[in-house]
Amino acid sequence: MSDNELHVLASYKSSFDRLEQSLNGEAASQLHTLRRRALTALEEKGFPTTKEEEWRFTNVAPIAAKSFVPVLHYSHEGVTRADAAKSLLSDPEAVQMVFINGHFSSELSSASIADGKVRVTNLATAFRTEFESVSRHLGKYVRHDENAFTAMNTAFVLDGAYVFVADNAQIEAPIHFLFIAAGNKSVMAAPRNLIIAGKNSKVSIIETYVGLTATPYLSNTVTEFVVGENARVEHDRLQDEHRDAFHISTVHFQQSTNSNVVSNAINLGGSIARNGITSVLAGEGIETTLNGLSLGTGTQHIDNHTTIDHAKPHCASHEIYKAVLDGKSRGVFNGKIFVRKDAQKTDAKQTNKTLLLSDEATIDTKPQLEIFADDVKCTHGATVGYLDDEQMFYLRSRGVGFEQARDILTFAFAIDVINRVHVDALRNRLEAMIHERLQEGRQLEK
Repeated sequence: MSDNELHVLASYKSSFDRLEQSLNGEAASQLHTLRRRALTALEEKGFPTTKEEEWRFTNVAPIAAKSFVPVLHYSHEGVTRADAAKSLLSDPEAVQMVFINGHFSSELSSASIADGKVRVTNLATAFRTEFESVSRHLGKYVRHDENAFTAMNTAFVLDGAYVFVADNAQIEAPIHFLFIAAGNKSVMAAPRNLIIAGKNSKVSIIETYVGLTATPYLSNTVTEFVVGENARVEHDRLQDEHRDAFHISTVHFQQSTNSNVVSNAINLGGSIARNGITSVLAGEGIETTLNGLSLGTGTQHIDNHTTIDHAKPHCASHEIYKAVLDGKSRGVFNGKIFVRKDAQKTDAKQTNKTLLLSDEATIDTKPQLEIFADDVKCTHGATVGYLDDEQMFYLRSRGVGFEQARDILTFAFAIDVINRVHVDALRNRLEAMIHERLQEGRQLEK
């Protein structure tokens, strides 16, 4: 490690010491033991480099070079209801919880839910009221020593979102978590989210990440889903951080027999953004669908890493990830599908498509299949290209201007993923955002 990286790691150790001193009797808890292990892993492993295969196309040196300050206590940082309202859903039925720099803001949130069917609260509260459930699952699926970022998130786990849906409960209204970065310091927000869906349950979870500060910051998030037998889960994730921010996310689905998960990941913001999603199909009859859309402009770097682990037979997975890249932006897609030895009758399909809007935009795409069973149907493919000249000519010949024609064709490419979002309020908002970003991107490149 360089002297600067050692200095940065020492700063996180100092922050950890301050956290530890504030815990009093809780310093001997099971949770804090996990925190200590994570800090040790961070100090031993350091930050990943491009020499590591998993990070070959994403250089996190700008993150490793800066001492971001972990947020240990809640502060509203001047965020108002009007500020939050800009990113909340226009759905009166939705349950909406707001977090500022990773900590729950009760004054900006709708009331939490605690009844016989569903419990929606923040993780800090769940540590006290749902300790058995939290301790049974927290950190059991995303390893604290997986990389520097999961280690950092675990070392400073203090708050985040917690959802428990009881067996047979069908929750129709979406549950929305809005994470806002704010203030004038270079902070690290480290929300930890835990969602537990019981047998035969149904729930829709939405995560939104936005920035209200131009000061560079790091959002370092981990979300763990425990999906029970025959449960149905939709997860929509919108990353719309400030252009000077860094965003690293880890999402894990642990699926049981006959469960169904649909994940839609939309990445629009950040200077460096990495979205890691893993789904483990740990029972028979499971179905997983992973959809993703990235829009990059300027010098943005947006990395999507997905892993689908077919551990049992008679399961299906579907995956389509798209990217639109303009300016000097760079995209990465690394999609892995593992089919284990006993996972016969697996049906797995993976597609990655990238639209380049400039000669300087680039994509590194690496679809992977590792198959250890012999009775399977698995396909994967990747395409990279520019706007179709004939389609452009068709529109131009009918009086459509060049920029408008470009936007029409680009929107048509992107809308395929947006239409897979089932929550009307979010889908409508995403459509408007895509139009806005296409216009902003044009102005940025002029």
